[in-house]
This record gives sequence, C-alpha cells and structure tokens, in this order.
Amino acid sequence: MTTTTSQTWTEAASTARLVLSDGTVIAGQGLGAEGSAVGEICFNTAITGYQEILTDPSYAGQIITFTFPHIGNVGINDEDVETSNLAALSGVRGCVLRAAMTAPTNYRAARDLDSWLKERGIIAITGVDTRALTALIRAEGMPNGVIAHDRDGKFDIDRLIAEAAQWSGLEGMDLVPEVTTSQSYNWDETRWAWPDGYGRQEAPEFHVVAIDYGLKRNILRCLATAGCRVTVLPATATAEDVMAHQPDGVFLSNGPGDPAATGVYAVPQIQRLIETGLPMFGICLGHQMLARALGATTRKMHQGHHGANHPVKDQATGKVEITSMNHGFTVDRETLPAGIVETHVSLFDGSNCGIASQDRPIFSVQYHPEASPGPQDSHYLFDRFVEAIRQKSSQKADQ
Repeated sequence: MTTTTSQTWTEAASTARLVLSDGTVIAGQGLGAEGSAVGEICFNTAITGYQEILTDPSYAGQIITFTFPHIGNVGINDEDVETSNLAALSGVRGCVLRAAMTAPTNYRAARDLDSWLKERGIIAITGVDTRALTALIRAEGMPNGVIAHDRDGKFDIDRLIAEAAQWSGLEGMDLVPEVTTSQSYNWDETRWAWPDGYGRQEAPEFHVVAIDYGLKRNILRCLATAGCRVTVLPATATAEDVMAHQPDGVFLSNGPGDPAATGVYAVPQIQRLIETGLPMFGICLGHQMLARALGATTRKMHQGHHGANHPVKDQATGKVEITSMNHGFTVDRETLPAGIVETHVSLFDGSNCGIASQDRPIFSVQYHPEASPGPQDSHYLFDRFVEAIRQKSSQKADQ
C-alpha cells in the first residue's frame, strides 16, 4: 500500500492593488517592479505579441489589461522589442493579468516575463477578473487608476484612491517627449523572415526621413524592406531640419498622448512639410496630426481600440483588412476639409481609420500596418508610399 502525504492548499499573498478613480479597489498578486504608477486603464484583446505591446511607445501613460489569460507563457526574447529608443524605459505604466505566469516554454525565450518587467520598471498585478474589468471599461470608458505592488502587502489605500482621482488623464497631455529619440540616426534593418531573422537593406532606392513621436521598430523595418534608407529625427525636428537631409519622402510615426497637445509644436512643422510637395505617410498619432495639419480635428474615444483583430474596410476597394490597433483618440470625419477623403473605416464602430489628399501624394492610416498579428493584410501601404515617391521622383526628372 502506498501512503501519500497531503499538501496544504495556501492562497497566494495579496501583494498588489489596482485602484480606480471611482474608489474601486482590486486585490491581486504583484509581479514585476515594486512601487506604484498612475495611468489610464485600457484593455487589449490580442492573444499574441505581449512583448511587442509592452514595448510599444504608444502605450505611454496607460495600464494595459490583457483580456487573454495566458500572458508570459512564451517568455521574453531579445528581438521582439518595438521601442526604437532603447535608452528610454517603456512608457507603459503597468499591466493587469488574469492568470499567474508559468515558466516560459518557447525556443526563442531568453528569460521570463517577471524579471524583464522588473528591469523595465513595469508593475504587474495577476489574479484579476479581467473579463469583469473589460466589461466595466466597455460600459463606463477608460478610467484613470493606480497600480501598486508591495511584497509585504502594505498599501495606503486612501492615498492611492486620491492619486487616481486627482490625475488629469490623457486629454491635453503630450507624452511624446518621454519616448522620442534624443538624436538622429539611420536605419537599414528589414523585416524578420524564417529562418534567417532580420536582414539589411543594402541597395535602397529612396531616402525617407521619419519623425519619431514614439516610433515602433517594425515600421522602420517595413520602410527598409520597401526599398528605403531611413533617417530618424526627434519629434521636435523642424521642417528645415527635415529638408536638410534632402529626403524623397517624409514619414510621421505613431506615438502616445493627445494629438492636440503634441500638435502644438508638431503641426506647424507638418504644414510646412506639406507645402514642399513631398510624399507623406502617417500612422496612428502621425495620422491624427497629419489630419490636424490639413484642417481636421481629433477627439477622445470612449474605450479606444487596442488589439490585433480589428477589421477595417478600404473604402476604395471594399476589401476588409484585419489590423492591429492601439489608440484612444480618433480623427473626427465630420471636420475633414474639402480635398481630403476618408479612405478606411473601422467595422467595429465606424470610426475613421484613414485619409488621403486628392491633389497631393499624402495619406495616412489610424491602424498599424507594420504589425503582423497573423495576417499581413496592410503591408501594401508601405509599397504605396514608395510608389508615390517613385512617381514624384519621375516627375522631377522630367522637368
């Protein structure tokens, strides 16, 4: 007869809190960095790509609730990093998870998520009913909140509630200075491909200047793959700074915060670049600020779009693209001026997802065509940008 020794079930210590601005307090287990951080709480529906999400500068000022329960199970590798400014810590304030992290099981994993979060200064809370929290956000909008982690489980709840309630939120907030590059640099790395990994663009056809408002690396890789040599400039670059590099085209990057706030200094420079006649392409925040430069306005969204499965309709072709999105502001289509057409629309809520000029080689999209959550439906936009540059260069040669 075999004798078994029973083990006592013990509940994990409650070492983290998520405190909402309405006073709601959610307890869980802490991971990652210790301390507290205030931010806007959003949810992301992607089931893959948590490392890319947590290094996306567009999430600066936000606490991400992952709706997929198994986060951390493939660990962290050294390649899937989206922030182009490695000198800066991630702008993400924290993350909210359903299940406890398990040991990573993936051949690319170099380390576990917990230790990586500590290194990046990101606070995490696990054991949260993320479905209930997501339902709350869908009903009430994205709340401000504080995420806190203390190994001894000691929290000043009144202070945390007050901090969450007093935080001003993302409206009117320019977060680009936290994530933009501090100096210019060149880029030639191309997209990842099995089994060789990343490549190099050794014979670029054109030169593009990319203005970094929180630039994702895979955007740069897509530009390089499409045939471009890329020079990256800080968000504060003037039109003269851009033109000094004699570019064939200008790219406006993604980024965090309120486009109206960043636009105070960025929009006048974009307007001057529009007047040069150069082809221009914008993504995410770059899309919003290009729209503002052309005369439209932007507004805050109820719950935003954050995920890797968002259907977007191309108005010209009727084609539906499955896209990756991350934004809490949108272009107000009702304010688009004459000569600017809406090119793409979200099939989730009908919000604007793209614009183009009818008489200039200028276009932009709200979603992230560089992302590859499975489908690569939108990579054609980089080829469209290069084709616009090619046509402009051909016109100049004929003059």
